[in-house]
Amino acid sequence: MSVLYDLIKQTELPPVYRVRQLFDRTRIESVGEEIFRQFQKPEIRRRIRPGMRVAVTAGSRGVNNIAEILRETVGQVRALGAEPFIVTAMGSHGGATPEGQLGLLAELGITPDSVNAQILSSMEVVLLGDTVSGVPVYFAREAIEADATILAGRIKPHTAFRGGIESGVVKMGAIGLGKQKGAESFHSLGMENMAKNLVEMGRVVLEKANVAVGLAILENAYDQTYILEMIPAENLMDRERELLEVAKSKMACILPGPLDVLVVDEIGKNISGDGADPNITRRFYSPYVQCAGSPQRLVYLDLTPESHGNAIGLGVADFITQKLMDKIDYESMYMNVITNCVPEPAKLPLIMPNETMAVQAAIRTCLRTDPGSPRLAHIKNTLHLEEIYITLPLLNDVKDRDDLVLLDGPHPLRLDI
Repeated sequence: MSVLYDLIKQTELPPVYRVRQLFDRTRIESVGEEIFRQFQKPEIRRRIRPGMRVAVTAGSRGVNNIAEILRETVGQVRALGAEPFIVTAMGSHGGATPEGQLGLLAELGITPDSVNAQILSSMEVVLLGDTVSGVPVYFAREAIEADATILAGRIKPHTAFRGGIESGVVKMGAIGLGKQKGAESFHSLGMENMAKNLVEMGRVVLEKANVAVGLAILENAYDQTYILEMIPAENLMDRERELLEVAKSKMACILPGPLDVLVVDEIGKNISGDGADPNITRRFYSPYVQCAGSPQRLVYLDLTPESHGNAIGLGVADFITQKLMDKIDYESMYMNVITNCVPEPAKLPLIMPNETMAVQAAIRTCLRTDPGSPRLAHIKNTLHLEEIYITLPLLNDVKDRDDLVLLDGPHPLRLDI
């Protein structure tokens, strides 16, 4: 392939400028104090009574302060005279095994010592019933055998569909606690039905399971805890709809645009369910999310160790590196997409020998742009967007904005380091 590689290497890499994006920094200063305050609500306290066994969910996403949030929740449940425990709620993640799911929690800092409670992990579920559309709804046996369940989850836009309720507390009960069977049931009727199915499955869970309270977690653009709110089960659906709009308004983004090339240093399941959040990259595999401003070319350079080889989401990229390719655990990734009934996120892009050639190939294949000065942005991942690198055409577009500050540059792209 030397002729091909020689052709790609002719493309020059443009210099970049380091800029800081400024977003709203409002956050909760003390997680412990806020959880304590939430548990003082009379409508919450009367749902957790002395002597009850209470399941508290723990998911697989990288939620900031999650171990502290769970520990403080456990402490407040215990202060009410009940006995809390943690139950894994992550669908088919972790290879759909109890050991794999416990391992994912440990990597998030969630261990029996860190949360001061026992952690139960099993793939065993019970059938709660069917939705009005005939979709079976499952619920973790460990949770249903408790006296009450607290659904703790971060609310944010989903990566594959749009609806009044997307990723959040309701999904934690309907899909997370449904384990592998619940995740497969949810995805089996197609992405076009996900919004409807999630609401219908959530209603079955709230009507037939033992959900007492939802703990909604929202983060600001810096992934700091922005809202912690305990919500009575009967108010959960309505309140989550409201909080989703808040979450959307607080999301980070790439301020310059449109882009010819977006370079992402790393993808991973600890970053997004899709490796990189498509709400940030603006590149969706789902045809049921409409989004303007997708980059002409998307480049993924590496895979996080926390992903354990699950590179789901790489299917939306145009170019990846051999380094990323070598880290893929196909069984783990295929388990995820087969459970979801959506193979597209696991399809392979073009594979380049190194980072430099991946970016060169992306620039070379752009249309209607000057190869010498592409509109290129370079980010670490879709969780960390405060400091990014952009080329001169993008800098010229935003130089008068008060939400973006030039830090230094120009200097060469930092690749293959």
